[in-house]
Amino acid sequence: MKVLRGLHERPAFRGGTVVAIGNFDGLHLGHQKILGCLVEKARENELVSLVLTFSPHPERVLEGGRIAMIQTLEQRLAGIRSAGVHAVLLASFDRAFAGLTSAEFVNRIVVSSLKAKEVVIGENFRFGRSRQGDVDDLRRFGRNLGFAVNPIPSAIRGGQVVSSSLIRRLLDEGRINEANTLLGRPYEIEGRVVRGSGRGRELGFRTANIQTPNEILPRGVYLTAADFLGFSHPSLTNIGRRPTFGGGCLQVETHIFAFQGMLYRRRIGLRFLRKLRVEKKYASPEGLIRQVQKDIAAAQAYLEKRGTNITAAAPGRR
Repeated sequence: MKVLRGLHERPAFRGGTVVAIGNFDGLHLGHQKILGCLVEKARENELVSLVLTFSPHPERVLEGGRIAMIQTLEQRLAGIRSAGVHAVLLASFDRAFAGLTSAEFVNRIVVSSLKAKEVVIGENFRFGRSRQGDVDDLRRFGRNLGFAVNPIPSAIRGGQVVSSSLIRRLLDEGRINEANTLLGRPYEIEGRVVRGSGRGRELGFRTANIQTPNEILPRGVYLTAADFLGFSHPSLTNIGRRPTFGGGCLQVETHIFAFQGMLYRRRIGLRFLRKLRVEKKYASPEGLIRQVQKDIAAAQAYLEKRGTNITAAAPGRR
């Protein structure tokens, strides 16, 4: 997959493209429907499948807020690549871009720059200055300028529309099982193993302390799959402030079952499979040790009950 960073990098797209437009943060079930349609339409018409996405997130520019992203940019691009898309154009979203009228956006970007023959978008898609354009407007532009418009209905789970904002809220509340359902896969963070205080070793449970660029860190204790060196390993992950030892900054600590190797400075991914409990303060280190033993037993029982063998090739890391 070719990644184009900015409109100035666009190739000629002489044969034309099928374009999907959106932020695609999280690549949840709704996004997967859009990308599936994109790839299918491009294959049917022998055109380039192209995703137009944005960085930073428009809400950070327009509303001045710091919206927490579900994925890093690298994770988002990797997910789009795995969907079979030919190219991604990563547009820099700034005040000038936000100021384009709906007509300017379609004429300058969709038609002139991207050479779109078809456009695939979510049914609630809005575009142009102050979000002035909607799907009906895009259809009108398409009839006049020669491109088809394919609005994709939202994905629905549990009576709720699947959206990035809903998933962000679920993750922030530590409701990982519900978030995973809407994502269509386990939530994942990634980072590098750094030196910790050595507390885990003292307690008898070696842990990898992970420094991550991911912005959403759901607090609690989880059964996770730790992905490194091309394989996945069952693990127990705590995200919290270690209240038993006086608290501190938020940390990600992972105990990898039956693993004794060195992970310092190695990159590692964590997929969150199931929440076991909230983080608690214990009266003594011994109380914490007993609880961790229970957590490990609960995690192993969960895996055995489902016949799950995590120790296998990690997805996307072969």
